[in-house]
Amino acid sequence: MTLSAIDTPDSQSTQKAQQNPYTLVYEGAITQNEKGKLNIHPVTYKLNGIDISANVYTPANYDASKKYPAVVVAHPNGGIKEQTAGLYAQRLAEVGYITIAADAAYQGASGGEPRHTDKPACRIEDIHGMADFITQYAGVDANRLGVLGICGGGGYTLKAAQSDKRFKAVATLSMFNSGEVRRNGFQNSGLATIQERLKQATDARAQEAAGGEMIYAGVASITDEEIAKIPTDLYREGYVYYYRTHAHPNSTFIYTKSSLLDLMTWDAATNMDLINQPLLMIAGSKADTKYMTDEAFRKATNAKNKELFLIDGATHVQCYWKPGYVSQAINKLLNFYQTNL
Repeated sequence: MTLSAIDTPDSQSTQKAQQNPYTLVYEGAITQNEKGKLNIHPVTYKLNGIDISANVYTPANYDASKKYPAVVVAHPNGGIKEQTAGLYAQRLAEVGYITIAADAAYQGASGGEPRHTDKPACRIEDIHGMADFITQYAGVDANRLGVLGICGGGGYTLKAAQSDKRFKAVATLSMFNSGEVRRNGFQNSGLATIQERLKQATDARAQEAAGGEMIYAGVASITDEEIAKIPTDLYREGYVYYYRTHAHPNSTFIYTKSSLLDLMTWDAATNMDLINQPLLMIAGSKADTKYMTDEAFRKATNAKNKELFLIDGATHVQCYWKPGYVSQAINKLLNFYQTNL
């Protein structure tokens, strides 16, 4: 697949983004800044020479001369700051935290070429970069910094927190181990084709190096009929979320095939013993990705006050948007951050 073959979500599905002045597509999204209320602040900053696009949320009656705890929010694979990462950032700001959600480098509204590069080292650096920026933001207490990673952002958050001890409390929601899945296939369905796929990624890199067309992996567009036939909740509900109900022109399910050289040799669940901060991992009880949370949680042998919290009846993607499940997650996160920040 080349870039010319990629379709963006249709105009009808992006109406929600166009209607919101900040192009936020989640339910209850802020539409204007008012004095004394929760506010949103679009910002840009440089990370290793790349322009990063982010939204900072400040709580009601924010006073820059005071000190507030802060939370960095890392978005899912294929996601952007205007979707579930923004929802959780806004909800946490509503209860008193300064929060930041940024588009990953090479993705969304952030800069970086080639577009849609999806390498673990870059995604981890994005999380360090959000910490760099928000700890310098007026009113932030740098000693009370938490992090929340959602889906793929959850896996990268675990890795970032292994070394970055500015994060005093580490949380994940619907954690997705991108390296394990790109290597082994979802639910280990691709074990027989690992070497074949590594060869394809190698050939893609060689083609890039020779000045040829960029090759992309992932799903660029999909019909309702194709979605309905998908057997796994993760992908069926994921395509509905990203391409229908919460579509945004900056959000895409594609990535450079050469990124697999890095993804397939990486694993979110290695060196989990390096996390010595408090750890909360949240997953839906019916999530078909729960096995990834279970594995990483089991390996976090040195985490303080570690807890696995299951949202009863929820699937992976339902935790992104379904109000009752989101409220359960927010209440748990609030208790966790209040206790540990």
